[in-house]
Amino acid sequence: MESIYYVITWLCHRTCEHCYDDRFRPYRGEQLRQVVEEPEKLFRQIVNNLPERHTYLDLEDTDEQGQPKEKIGRIILAGGEVLVEPVRQTLLLPILDALHDRYKRNGDVKLFVQTTGDVLTDHILDELLEHHVRHVSVSGIDGHHAGLEQEPARQRLVDKLTVLFESRGMVEASRIGQHAGREEMSQCRFSFFGATPDSWIGALWPRGRAVLNELSTATLKDNFCNRWSGALNFLQYRHSGSEVSIEPNGNVYPCCIKTKAPIGNVAQEKLELILQRLVGSPVYEALSMGHPERMGLSDGWTVEKFIEKSTVKLSSGKVYQNLCIGCDRFHEQVLIPRIQASASRPPGGPRPA
Repeated sequence: MESIYYVITWLCHRTCEHCYDDRFRPYRGEQLRQVVEEPEKLFRQIVNNLPERHTYLDLEDTDEQGQPKEKIGRIILAGGEVLVEPVRQTLLLPILDALHDRYKRNGDVKLFVQTTGDVLTDHILDELLEHHVRHVSVSGIDGHHAGLEQEPARQRLVDKLTVLFESRGMVEASRIGQHAGREEMSQCRFSFFGATPDSWIGALWPRGRAVLNELSTATLKDNFCNRWSGALNFLQYRHSGSEVSIEPNGNVYPCCIKTKAPIGNVAQEKLELILQRLVGSPVYEALSMGHPERMGLSDGWTVEKFIEKSTVKLSSGKVYQNLCIGCDRFHEQVLIPRIQASASRPPGGPRPA
């Protein structure tokens, strides 16, 4: 698989107005203990159930015989904010070590850490590099983050972190071209992004606080499924373009945006088995092709019906439309009842329609 987006914690030092999941927030007391302890108990099972080799075949780069070249995939460890205590010491560093140990003799792996950036220090960066991190992705460069509402403030953070990264010999990812030399390709990298209007996430996913605060500007034309971090190509898990998202408890989703129900749990079974089970399913094949509006065709949901179901009235009375809403309704009205019926069916009993 080319990429696994592994959310290791719900803990965050912020409660951003635009966040796609309202579970990302500060926790205290007993809630903090629980939000750290659950993934701590499960992460070794999750790591052990990832593919034996974390590589993929690059369809855009073939050898002299025309065969796709095998390349090293990446695992992105994200939150929340993975650099705050107690997450960094209790979860992040041990998970980095577990992943490195799993793949160091079996094809290798590129370990990414995603952070909002404002808590990164010299000491923490040195820790990350010592624990095999090859790319630090700073995701908070936008006006939705407190203290960064104005462009000069965002630029100051970018400049400060760039100096820090370059002092450790890291190279900005955008400066490394596709045909870079071996030495350049082996260098640790850094990058910056945020929910800016010109970015792939600028319209904001119709999820979490972005919906509650009515901040998403996405329309029916914004097909989040048919792009990176959507479900596009998730079933093509041996090839380039493939990615899944994993939650702290091991739940697996075909997209970072997250469907209403997980496709399985990687703390309980192998990731490849979860994906193999869905190959050929009309619902998930449609998602993997980036066409959520076709996911219900075999269940009588025409494209027209799906688009109708993709419409919702917000609390302000405003009408909002996006294909992710249709996907939610299909899960609620068709898929989840089917899953529940299947779970309650006695052995040998009739299968749900």
